[in-house]
Amino acid sequence: MLAGKPAPAKPAAPEPEEAEKPHYHGHRDRLRQRFLSAGADALQDYELLELLLFQAIPRKDIKPLAKELMAVFGSLWAVTQAPAESLRNRFNFSDTTIAHIRIVGAIGLRMARQQVMGQPILSSWQKLLDYCAGAMAHEPVEQFRLLFLDRKNTLIADEVQQRGTVDHTPVYPREVVRRALELGASAVILVHNHPSGDPTPSRADVDMTKQIVTAATALGVVIHDHVIIGKGGNYVSFKSAGLM
Repeated sequence: MLAGKPAPAKPAAPEPEEAEKPHYHGHRDRLRQRFLSAGADALQDYELLELLLFQAIPRKDIKPLAKELMAVFGSLWAVTQAPAESLRNRFNFSDTTIAHIRIVGAIGLRMARQQVMGQPILSSWQKLLDYCAGAMAHEPVEQFRLLFLDRKNTLIADEVQQRGTVDHTPVYPREVVRRALELGASAVILVHNHPSGDPTPSRADVDMTKQIVTAATALGVVIHDHVIIGKGGNYVSFKSAGLM
């Protein structure tokens, strides 16, 4: 048998850590560095959402997913407030990923609440509205919230009294007044949301407010205002609108 030239040796297969990384790995690194060097203002909302999802979803190109989440829910904040079932059923997210998203919203709300608790409402009115909008604007059902104030108009308690349906919340004037007396509150601000997004008061809203004002006045509790929260930062103040 004739001796021929030895066949060239095949190159060794790269070790796993030497294998070419997917294209999105470089994107992730660049996005992180841009955030660390230039701050959040240098990133668009969907890019901040990408950063949030990197740890929860490690082996996937996140950019299209982040853009889809923004398109479906409408804003970065709305994504962090999205119902768990919507994230699970529409996007097939695991409980870990859902918790990763929603914990950001929970931290944001906790911080906003800390900014207004124990503060005079006259000096923190816009912060109070921002907090209520963050807490309620994306609720899928109506929520009736009570903000209790002391004699100096300082916020001493924030409680959700009732949750209802998409267009109705049962409210009992005597329960509002009873709770105010239990807390030693001198005044109350009523707040509820309209899941439709339109904060325009209904006839039922106006009538219910009058009933609460009547019950509260009889026992020395002042109803300072009733605010309806819509979406996109929209709200209606009954006092400003001349409805009380």
